Order: sequence, then structure tokens, then C-alpha cells
Amino acid sequence: MAQEPAVLPYSTGEKTSFAWQTARERWPVILTQAIDDVYRSVQECGSDTDKESDGRAIVEKLARLKYDVQHDRPLEPIVDDGEPDVGAYNDELTRLGPLSWLKAPWLFAECYLFRRMSTFFKLSPHWARYDPFARQKIRTFRSSRPAVLELAARYRELMQQMDAHKAGSTATDAAAGSAAEETLFAEMCEICLWGNATDLSLLTNLTYEDIQKLQGAEARRKAEANILVNDLPTAYKILVEARAAAAKSASAQTPGSTTERRIDIVLDNAGFELYVDLILAGYLLRAGLATVVVLHPKNIPWFVSDVLPSDFGALLNALASPQRFYETPSEEEVLQGKPAPTPLTDAERADLAFLFGEWSQLYANGQVVMRPNIFWTQCGSFADLPKAAPALFEDLKTSELVIFKGDLNYRKLTGDLDWAATTPFTEAIGPLGPGSGINVLALRTCKADVVVGLPAGKDEELRQADGGGGDSGAREWAWNGKWAVVSCSQGKKDGSNL
Repeated sequence: MAQEPAVLPYSTGEKTSFAWQTARERWPVILTQAIDDVYRSVQECGSDTDKESDGRAIVEKLARLKYDVQHDRPLEPIVDDGEPDVGAYNDELTRLGPLSWLKAPWLFAECYLFRRMSTFFKLSPHWARYDPFARQKIRTFRSSRPAVLELAARYRELMQQMDAHKAGSTATDAAAGSAAEETLFAEMCEICLWGNATDLSLLTNLTYEDIQKLQGAEARRKAEANILVNDLPTAYKILVEARAAAAKSASAQTPGSTTERRIDIVLDNAGFELYVDLILAGYLLRAGLATVVVLHPKNIPWFVSDVLPSDFGALLNALASPQRFYETPSEEEVLQGKPAPTPLTDAERADLAFLFGEWSQLYANGQVVMRPNIFWTQCGSFADLPKAAPALFEDLKTSELVIFKGDLNYRKLTGDLDWAATTPFTEAIGPLGPGSGINVLALRTCKADVVVGLPAGKDEELRQADGGGGDSGAREWAWNGKWAVVSCSQGKKDGSNL
């Protein structure tokens, strides 16, 4: 019997893949922006000559890295910067054989790019904690003002309505769930799904006006029809059943006792997307669908806009002083002679104050937890989790649901392999699928080639649509974030996805 051919990873050398464009167009832009950012900070060093000298050396290293990418130079072993993942990266580089930037597995090369960049900073005592993308992230969050204010008002109103409803309902009602609650759960998750419309590693040249068009309620309504796979009912059922089981267990125990029910969110982008992640976390806790939400950020600057623990603090600081954040002209606005931003209204300030108070309290109470782990910036797929990070794997088993946000996490779940589009999600995620002990929910807008779980014929239909790739062999419809998939695997069961 003939053996099935192996499913291969997408490569930067494959002309019909988004990897080809990424390596040749996006990576040089990202490196140029990092060079400009560090150079700007070097100019602000003042009398600290050692820091200035180190900064100039980092600029030179970034410039050389950009040259290597553009000229398809070989990938070099990562210099030991004291972090425990250096060996894993270099072992994988050796295993894959000699690689060059424009002829390498895309997922590995892209992770390697940002890991290489991090060594330039880690090896300097003056720049070890520097994030060359921090300015971009906070600037983009400031540009998201209309959507931020809209969601703040909506969230505050919903929480007040939920409090009023709880006052008139019984514990049995709360445990059972309802059609209204399921609808609200879906809406919150869809807000979270489309929150990465401002992925900075992809949308590097958007204007302020473009960003506003990508966000807000009207944009979300138009996008609902573009969710190709929607397993939110399965995810909701998982959480309602866990809540009901906990209520039943609590009734048999000491009055007032509670059973922890945890939801984990493996974060994607900072700024507006982190903001909507916190909106979702607050809702899940208020609705009683969870008692604790654990957020998993990255531990090094990653894929331009991914969340670091410091981004969480920056967001809370912005909400703590919203007038200063939103009403003070930025340096760019001053240089361009733009008018001062419109002052916030009393209602808008009150809505943001409500959010800040709520999220600060949840964090202080230990109901929202930040838990970085070096595994999230490893070079491999998440199929490596059981062996590469067994403690993290066992910890995630205690969660009712692990939500993986965004395109990169989806690529890592599926190995960034050239699966047939009809491949079941539960098959593509391998060791994290049925029987793993982990319930997985992927919220992903499509910005890369890999996609699984589609109905038969859907991929072909989308390819033939305008801008879909046609007969070129490229899955171009999956590159621009217009389409999304919401895929769930019930890993705490042995059966396949429902």
C-alpha cells in the first residue's frame, strides 16, 4: 500500500504562498521600523554615552539583519544571550539543514527573525528590556479611540443590565444558561475575534482613518457572514456544563464554597485587541462562565504587536488618565500641524473610569492573571507542548477552555502545514486534539495560507471569487483578514469535534 505523502510546511521559497511576500516585503519594512525606533531612542540618551553606544551597535545589527534578509543570506546560529531557548532554536536550525532567509520553512524563519532581534537587546545591560515596537503599539491604540469609546459604553451598559438580571434570578437560572446569554457570549467572542484588525505586523502602512474603518459595531455586523467555521455554540456548551457541574458540587458542600473554573486566553496583539480581550475576560467573569481568567502574553517583543506584560500596564495607564492619553497631541500631530484632539465627554470619561475600576479590581482580586511562558516564543508548533513544556501542558489541563487568539497562534496550532482545507481541525492540531485533556478554542481571522475545517468545495469557491487567487495556485482569499474561522476541539473528550 502506497504511503500518503507528508504534509509539508509553507516555505518562504514558495511563490504561491503568503510566505513569499512576507519574507520579501513585510520583513524588511518591520526591520526598518525597528531601526528607526531605536535610532530615535538613541537620540534621547542625553549624557548616557554607554547606552548611546550600545544603541548605535543595535541599530547596526538590525541593519545587517535587514541586509541578510533582502540578500537571502544563510540563517546563523543564535548567539547565547542567557535564555534557555537558545539551544532549541539552534538544534532546530541544525535539524532543518542549511537554510537561507528566502528558502526556509516560514513559521520557523519568522519566529527565528524575532528571536534573533531580541538577542541584540538582551546582550546589552542598557537595552535588555527595550521593546522596539512599543511606540507603534500604543500609537495604534490611541488611533482606535472611536472603537474604544464605543465598546466602553456598551460594556458598562451590559454589565449594569447583567447585574439587574442577576438580582432577579435564582442560582438554578444562573447555572442553566439561556438563549440571551448564549447570544451575548457569541457577540463578545466575535468582538474578540475581529479585534486583531489592527495586526501591526501585517498592516504596516494604514492611516488613522483606515484603522477607524476596521473597527466598530458596523464593521462587526458586516463581518459576521465571513466566519467560515463557527464553533461558538460548542464552546458555550462546554462553559455552561462546567458552571452547572460546579453549582451542583457546591450545593453538596459547605455553604458559600466555590469551585474554581478557569478560562485561559493565549494572547495575540496589544493595544485595541488586548482591550477587547479584557472586555471578554470581564464579561466571562461577570456572567459566571469563569471564576478566573489567565492571560498568556509573550516574554520578548514578538511579531511586532504581540502582548508583553508591559503592554497590559500601558493600557491600564491610558485608561487611568484618559484625558492626558487621548487629548494631548502626539509628537507626530504637533509636527504635522494637526488640530488638538477633541476632548472626551463626561459620559466617555465615566465609561473609561468604569472599565479601569473594574479591571483593576479583577486584577487585584486575582481573577485576572498574567502568566508569561517562554514556550509561546519557541520556534516550533504547539504540537511540541506536551514534551517541550510539560508543566505548562499539565497546567492548561486544569482550564475549562483555552482560547488561542489570532493568526500566528492558529498557524502554530496547525503546524503551519499545507493541510487540505477540509482536514478536521481536531486532526490538524494533533496532540492538542481529542483526548489531550485540553478544550481548545481558536479565534482566528485568516492572514496566512493554512486553513482547516472548511466544508467541501468552500476553498475552491473562495479561490474563484474576486481576489481569491483563481487558478494561480495561491490561496489569496486567506491573506487579508476578511475571512475568519472559530474552531473548537473538546480535548477533554475522546470523540471528534462537534
